Amino acid sequence: MIIAFFALLVGYLGIRQFYTDGLPEGVSDISTLSLCLLIFCGFLTGVGGNGGLVGAMNATAKSFPDKTRATANGIVISGFGLSAFLFSTVAHTFFPGNTSSFLFVLAIGTSLPMILGFLFIRPIPPPHVDPTGRLEDGSTDSPTDYGAGEGVLGTNSPTSYSHDNTSHTHLLARDVDEDEDEQVEPPIELEEEEPLVSSSAHEQFASDYVVPGQVDSLALSPSREGFARHRTHGARSTSRRSARSHVDTAQDGQRNIHGKRLFKTADFWLLFTVCSLLSGTGIMYINNVGAISQALFANNNPDYDEVKAAQWQATQVSTVSIMNCLGRIAIGVIADFTKGKLKLPRSYCMVIVATLFIISQVACFSIDSIGNLWKASALLGFAYGGLFGLFPTLVIEWFGLAHFSENWGFVSLSPMLGGNIFSIAFGRNLDSHSDDEASPAGNSTLSAAASALSSLAANATTSMLPTGEGAIHARGGLPSAHHCIIGRECYRDSIKLTMVACTVALGLGIYAGWRDTKRQRRHAARVGVPAVVIWDDEE
Repeated sequence: MIIAFFALLVGYLGIRQFYTDGLPEGVSDISTLSLCLLIFCGFLTGVGGNGGLVGAMNATAKSFPDKTRATANGIVISGFGLSAFLFSTVAHTFFPGNTSSFLFVLAIGTSLPMILGFLFIRPIPPPHVDPTGRLEDGSTDSPTDYGAGEGVLGTNSPTSYSHDNTSHTHLLARDVDEDEDEQVEPPIELEEEEPLVSSSAHEQFASDYVVPGQVDSLALSPSREGFARHRTHGARSTSRRSARSHVDTAQDGQRNIHGKRLFKTADFWLLFTVCSLLSGTGIMYINNVGAISQALFANNNPDYDEVKAAQWQATQVSTVSIMNCLGRIAIGVIADFTKGKLKLPRSYCMVIVATLFIISQVACFSIDSIGNLWKASALLGFAYGGLFGLFPTLVIEWFGLAHFSENWGFVSLSPMLGGNIFSIAFGRNLDSHSDDEASPAGNSTLSAAASALSSLAANATTSMLPTGEGAIHARGGLPSAHHCIIGRECYRDSIKLTMVACTVALGLGIYAGWRDTKRQRRHAARVGVPAVVIWDDEE
């Protein structure tokens, strides 16, 4: 929160200073140093926004049980989706037509809440969570199956016995038929008074239970040293099952994957790819909705008016922002309902989000009137909010809570890839249909990037343009020559690209849900198998 405070304050004030000063008299180009400083200020605003967001999400995730975690997170981060509408409304009401004041409002309005967050935001573990924080802080690293919600006894539990294991005599043989796609195996639930078990003579489960040297008692829980040793043993299974009692069935024993291990898991790259494809689609639309609305409004319109065009642009920005907020809340409720009531993995909600993206792109592709563009904006905003309302919870389920902020930070880099690729593609497509022949063809890539960035700035500032006294005077005729004014033809090819990307994301979402369901059923089947003790005489 402290880092977010300084980053937001310095970033937005720096951008405001560049805007207020402008270019020196007689200078038509910005210097390389000034451009680098301006980029750095933009970078600071991104660091600050994400820092505050992740700080709040981390505290929320650790303060609510798994069954309501997605809903709680969705409600908290819904404000992030509503921020564009909130700040544009404030600027429109109190500083009409004054972009410098608008940037000052952004600097103060985004940085001061970080101080409040620093003073008041903190994790409050639910009553059933280990108050020592062993499970959530990574001290007891005992993974479970996705969505299984099963816990393990920590080493401080009164029913858990730990000691230094020096013997290499294993009571239970190691499973040699582990599925390669399971990097972390779920624990087997055992009643407190049940003996150590294996499912059958044909399928023997791996175990951490050993006969302690010079000790007659049997270890119900391996020591940390033994556990760490077994976690690194074997390439087909990175951890071993541990026993637990039903004393505290609500206690979560979650995965703890982070650092280099995160990049070696297929789950991370699946999330990264889906998020990149879908967020890239959303960012392309949001950054360029001003250009889309202008192309539709100017097409065959002899009464083109810049003020009215700006109002239509503002309508799209507000629609996207409000639906973004609602989408984050809705997907949280849907995800918790899917897991709690339908007994399905939350990853199935990726299918819902991807489908909404596809519908929004189909709507944008087919709409040819500015009066109906709000429908595509509403669908896109809702889907975009659902994406960022769902994926943080999936990161917790797939990789654990102990290093959630770090893991989500890596996953949230994906919009940088997808957003730039699709926005540049949109800009190139827009350039190819514009009437501006002044710029050389060799600068098409730079022109496309500039188009995407300028459109983003336009969306931020035009949403505050006034409609009454003091408004920018209308200019008759068409917009400047470098704007595309032929309607849907300006961007249809770009929408085709995003429709394909969203379809690929839908397929990956279906695969993720099917795979998690398979793991869930396999885990349930193993838990229900009658228990027998296997003694290995060879050792």
